[in-house]
Amino acid sequence: MRSNANKNIIYSIILLLLVVIVYLYRQNQQVPVEEIPEVSSGKMVLSGNTMGTTYRIVYLDPNERDFQLSVDSLLLLFNQSLSTYIPDSEISQFNQGDSLVFSLPYFYPVLESSRQIYDLTQGAFDPTVGPLVNLWGFGPGGPQLKDSVNITAILPLVGYNQIEFNERVVKKQRSGMYLDFSAIAKGYGVDVVAQFLQKKGIKDLLVEIGGELVARGVNEKGELWKVGVNKPEELGRSDELYSIIALDNKGMATSGNYRNYYEADGMKFSHTIDPFTGRPVRHGLLSATVLAEDCMTADAIATSLMVMGTEKAIALQESQKNFEIFLIFNDEEGQMKSFASEGIKPYLSFIQD
Repeated sequence: MRSNANKNIIYSIILLLLVVIVYLYRQNQQVPVEEIPEVSSGKMVLSGNTMGTTYRIVYLDPNERDFQLSVDSLLLLFNQSLSTYIPDSEISQFNQGDSLVFSLPYFYPVLESSRQIYDLTQGAFDPTVGPLVNLWGFGPGGPQLKDSVNITAILPLVGYNQIEFNERVVKKQRSGMYLDFSAIAKGYGVDVVAQFLQKKGIKDLLVEIGGELVARGVNEKGELWKVGVNKPEELGRSDELYSIIALDNKGMATSGNYRNYYEADGMKFSHTIDPFTGRPVRHGLLSATVLAEDCMTADAIATSLMVMGTEKAIALQESQKNFEIFLIFNDEEGQMKSFASEGIKPYLSFIQD
């Protein structure tokens, strides 16, 4: 009997130990809800104002680093070099004088890229068109029709081949020449911000300044970044889309005349000035969207196409093949039509009415 009692005690102790072991195991496997760390996608969104417009930046960072202050500081420095709206900026100093020695790193790259696009478009893109932009009221002075009889006197000051520069200095061949990078600066600013983020280790990003964009990598869903092309209607909503384009590591820019214009004496004056005639363009091309390897190139070419018109724009793209285009235009009957180059078609989808 005593032996059976001892066995019962031993069995009870073993059973108790097993219960304790199971309890402790379960406790170790259960983490209280408040201690479970939140899983973050690492999606960061920055926004602000620059270059007379707004910017929006989306990037994926597992460390959720906030680069807002750095981006704002970078854009302030950028504008101090290239903004004609800042009286003491580098470009303003150049416009007020005849030469400039660079102190910031942004002037020379945009000069060099401008020369390449000027040659590519046979002068349709010309940053020296600034005096004409001001004459027609689209410069810092605001929209006001000026005396167009001055066009003949100003045209000799237009011609980018009269600007001399190297990595250290830029000079004018004619006193009174005026540079205006408004047709390329936003795109360049987009590239500068994107390059800054990439140097910080960011691989997936979308940077947008005033509608000009660059995309790298993918979004938080693992898909290509998708952006919209506005419907080119003067009275349409600013967010009404005509199509959507998926960006596969590309820069994208859209130029159009359908909203940036003013009326005087019953006539409409668009902000795109033809550097050959000195007058606002008049043709059926409503908007030109360009995809290129970088946004600076896309921005400049988009402006060039708006100078050239639909037929010449298509011919230029077909002769080059190093950028893609999506054009929206009015045909001879006034009906809205579109054209997409072959390389952009797989990434393009239309909004159904």
